[in-house]
Amino acid sequence: PDLLPTCNGEIITMSFLQDVVDILLQYVVKSFDRSTKVIDFHYPNELLQEYNWELADQPQTLEEILLNCRTTLKYAIKTGHPRYFNQLSTGLDMVGLAADWLTSAANTNMFTYEIAPVFVLLEYVTLRKMREMVGWPGGCGDGIFSPGGAISNMYAMLIARFKMFPEVKEKGMAAIPRLVAFTSEHSHFSVKKGAAALGIGTDSVILIRCDERGKMIPSDLERRILEAKQKGFVPFLVSATAGTTVYGAFDPLIAIADICKKYKIWMHVDGAWGGGLLMSRKHKWKLNGVERANSVTWNPHKMMGVPLQCSALLVREEGLMQSCNQMHASYLFQQDKHYDLSYDTGDKALQCGRHVDVFKLWLMWRAKGTTGFEVQIDKCLELAEYLYNKIKNREGYEMVFDGKPQHTNVCFWYIPPSLRGMEDSEERTSRLMKVAPVIKARMMEYGTTMVSYQPLGDKANFFRMVISNPAATHQDIDFLIDEIERLGQDL
Repeated sequence: PDLLPTCNGEIITMSFLQDVVDILLQYVVKSFDRSTKVIDFHYPNELLQEYNWELADQPQTLEEILLNCRTTLKYAIKTGHPRYFNQLSTGLDMVGLAADWLTSAANTNMFTYEIAPVFVLLEYVTLRKMREMVGWPGGCGDGIFSPGGAISNMYAMLIARFKMFPEVKEKGMAAIPRLVAFTSEHSHFSVKKGAAALGIGTDSVILIRCDERGKMIPSDLERRILEAKQKGFVPFLVSATAGTTVYGAFDPLIAIADICKKYKIWMHVDGAWGGGLLMSRKHKWKLNGVERANSVTWNPHKMMGVPLQCSALLVREEGLMQSCNQMHASYLFQQDKHYDLSYDTGDKALQCGRHVDVFKLWLMWRAKGTTGFEVQIDKCLELAEYLYNKIKNREGYEMVFDGKPQHTNVCFWYIPPSLRGMEDSEERTSRLMKVAPVIKARMMEYGTTMVSYQPLGDKANFFRMVISNPAATHQDIDFLIDEIERLGQDL
């Protein structure tokens, strides 16, 4: 009750916010200190019982509020820690953090120029630049920042469907034929999720076979398209993946583009994870053919290290998003305003309320330049290659697929001494299945590092190491290998 807008609340407000900033700054410094834990792990019921988290009728003091802030960060995962490798989004960028603080202070919505003038212009400038990097002439087209790659992919499905059958907007799915979409068996689950949400149905998403390195097989795609057409279904979208979640594989975009052109199907590229490679002269060839896509998902909050959340959907045809999504709400998008209405972008979004995500990316891009992102990305890919070279012939390690990884995903099994002499058998597989989860649990309990694991197809649990934090070094990779061996020796 003592804070602004209370009368004479300025001094108390300033000192409270100063205390909060001090807590945050200590946390930021700690995040990069390798002698601190990545995680102070407690089981959910312990954490629930250890503190009083309940909401009460009476206010708490500001001291207690500051304590709540400290406690929350005490048990937070330090995603900026150089030894946190668990997710595709890691690291903590200082300029990005500053931008996030500014965005929260400005606290506005992205739907009109009227209430977000600078932010709306920055979105326009940044999306155009991203489309240029995709390779569309002059950065033409459209786009939007959405709450994550899953929503960006769903936008692509929505727009592709509208392009083929505009009547679906008013009449719904009952008015159009049975649609089918195609994506690889290694693609992100959000393609099926989008199909479920849009009423297309998960059975209408046909999974295309991948080669042993996780890339979609174009001949299988063509076969399945013809099969679907013979059954009377209408193929409306192919979602190719540039940087799959587990293997980090890049689908052959040129061959896929040829097939999409031949059968007049919308080509979407889910580059949520791999899109960042467009910033690198050394690695962008992996997305050759992306310029032929009708739409592209690109998440700067992954490989480019922009704070969560920051995901863009880019669309090659201008105006399509607007006609697909607009509802002409006259209380928001009045047609008799005194400025150029083309900057009121809110009606092309699915959301009404939309968080300002662009400012973090824009400010970081200003601070680093394209070359700064390039250095950062090249460094992460070099670290992944270093890890691969270090373990590919090391005793106790087996690679999940042959050859050096295309992205920073390095997939491997750690084989504890007790399994090293064993013949390949069901018993070996079932014992191997338990190794990664135990090592992961120990990592979290010691709090030293975090790496993700998963099974895939008929393959037992393996580690999927990913690097997107430019703070990581060769020593951190060495540490990870030593730590896996320390925690898995006795299994």
